[in-house]
Amino acid sequence: MTAGSSAIAAAEVFAYADEKIKQAAADLWPGGTVRLGQHTPSVTAYVRRLTVDGRPLYAKVSLLGMSLVSVLRGTAGDWAQVRAAQAAYQGSPGALLEREARGLAIVQEAGARACRVAGHQDGVLFTEPVAGPTLADLLAKDPHQSGELMTRAVVELAGLQRPAIARAVDEVAITERGIGATFDRKFNGISGPVYLRKAGQAGEVLGAVVLRLRRLRPAPAVGHRPVVYGDLKPDHVVFPDGADGRPVFLDPGLGRGRPQTDPAKLISRAVLSLIASSPDLVTADAVATGIEEFADALTADLAPDERAEWLRHLVVLWLMDTTNILSTYLTCPPDLPLPEHAGKLTARAETVCGLLQATTAGLVAGTDPRAVWRLALADVVKAANR
Repeated sequence: MTAGSSAIAAAEVFAYADEKIKQAAADLWPGGTVRLGQHTPSVTAYVRRLTVDGRPLYAKVSLLGMSLVSVLRGTAGDWAQVRAAQAAYQGSPGALLEREARGLAIVQEAGARACRVAGHQDGVLFTEPVAGPTLADLLAKDPHQSGELMTRAVVELAGLQRPAIARAVDEVAITERGIGATFDRKFNGISGPVYLRKAGQAGEVLGAVVLRLRRLRPAPAVGHRPVVYGDLKPDHVVFPDGADGRPVFLDPGLGRGRPQTDPAKLISRAVLSLIASSPDLVTADAVATGIEEFADALTADLAPDERAEWLRHLVVLWLMDTTNILSTYLTCPPDLPLPEHAGKLTARAETVCGLLQATTAGLVAGTDPRAVWRLALADVVKAANR
């Protein structure tokens, strides 16, 4: 299952980004010695380690606020058009990485810990690295802690709901990274079928899943919508002091959304990591049990009918996010390096598609969401252990 060749060569984009990083670093730290380090594979932005006078940093370059996969596929035009548009975009107020830098500050203002911003210049964001295991590492190391750790990650962000913080978020919201916004961009009625054909054998199954998810998607929420972290993945939560310490958050996508948004993305990515790792049955069962405990903790104060509706929305958002990222990996141009787990996941795409098919079928059939939730977790264990 491989995607077609890219319209724009990744090497060309990477060379351009490296020059941008070096120039931005020179502007921020005049006279400093800049040494570029290892490239961090990503399908969203160009990320590279570097040192400035020996100080370790990460540099991130976002092209037009779009994913790297979309840019390389030619969605924004040829390379000359992208470069011209990027020159205007990076200098415009409210560009993506400017909002991300402000978002990291807002997370700290909310009482949580976030990686430190070292500088932002000409469309390049520099942050300090955070040493320590990620939530993904800890889930793999001690799956029996899954429920507790996932719950703590969400509870740690409770300060985002404070009125002053929420107003600040509204000024810099990163709507581009929302699960629903991403789903709509990918699977619109015009280019969606063409896009799915690039997913190879999995494209047909994903097409059926997309149609079901469109039917299942809840109507836009009315009234108050809570602030959401927006990009809460296990790899974006680091525990520098170990599992007993407070987490530090990376790469926020702050905005407004349903209360299930952050739990859904956390569950989606934890499940995909589990399937990619092909664990033993005990480990798979422990993670699934932890995910169930996580949802129980978040719905403890809800009446039975409210909990059923909450779980329904959670499962739909979970499946939408999984469909989003799996399709991205399957349509990734071959010259764009993928994270290690992504390569493993594409090799198990059929298994993930089976999980998506079975769970969406249950929801479309009108099965009680609580039963669908339990069956989905049981299917996660089977899929991971297959």
